[in-house]
Amino acid sequence: MFATHLRQAVQASPRSELPRLSAALWKAYGAAQISEAEASALSDLIENRKAVPAAARPVARRSGSRPRSPASMERRRRWASSGAMPPHLQARFTLAEAAVMAVVSVEVGKRGACTLSIGHLAALAGVCASTVRNAMREAVALGLIHVERRPISAWRNAPNRVTVTNREWCAWMKMRRRGGCKTLHPTHTNKEKEAAEGENRTSHSTWRGRGWRTPQSLRSGGPTSGQRPQRARLLPSDEASLD
Repeated sequence: MFATHLRQAVQASPRSELPRLSAALWKAYGAAQISEAEASALSDLIENRKAVPAAARPVARRSGSRPRSPASMERRRRWASSGAMPPHLQARFTLAEAAVMAVVSVEVGKRGACTLSIGHLAALAGVCASTVRNAMREAVALGLIHVERRPISAWRNAPNRVTVTNREWCAWMKMRRRGGCKTLHPTHTNKEKEAAEGENRTSHSTWRGRGWRTPQSLRSGGPTSGQRPQRARLLPSDEASLD
C-alpha cells in the first residue's frame, strides 16, 4: 500500500519534489515498510523522472522600457541634453521623459504644434511608447502642455495635437529661434590701442616720405573708400633747393 502511494506521488510531483520523495523512499525501506524490489523500482522511476528535461518556460512579454541599444541611448541622451526646454522644468522629468519633451519642443517650434504619433515620438527619442505616455501625463499635470484629442470615428483617432502652454517654455523657444543671447564684442585693451596707434604713425611717415600729403582718412584713423592720394604742396624754400 505504501509503495503504491509513493509511486503515484513520484509520477505526479514536479522535479523539485523528487529529492524529498527519494529520501522518503529510502526511509521507508529502512523501516521495512517496502521490499527491496519495490524500493529498487521506485528508485529507477525517480531517476527516470530526473533525466527528463524540464519543460520550457513560456516567453514572458517584455514590458517597460525598450531594449537599451547603443543607438537608442545615444538619441535619448542627445535629445535630453539639447537644451530644448528650461533647465528647472527639465529637472522634473527623467532622462527618457526629457528626451520626449525635447522632441515635442522642436516640433512645436517648427510647426506651432506637435502632431506626431506616440510610436513616432518614441522612435525619435529612443524610448518606448509607455515612456511617451508617462511624459505627456506628467507634463499635463504640471500645466506645461495641452493635449487635444482628435477622434475621427468611434474606433479611429488622429494623432493628438500637443501645444506648449507654459509661458517660460514659450519664451525659451522664442529665444532659441532668435539665436540665443546677443554677441558681446570685447573692448580693446591698452596694448591693442598702442599697436593701432603705432600702425597709424607708420602709415603717416610713409606717405610723407614719398612726397604725398597724408589723406584725411589716415588722419582720422582709417581709410575711406573713393579717396585718391594728393601730391604734397612744396614750399618756396624747397623749390629753390630743387633748382
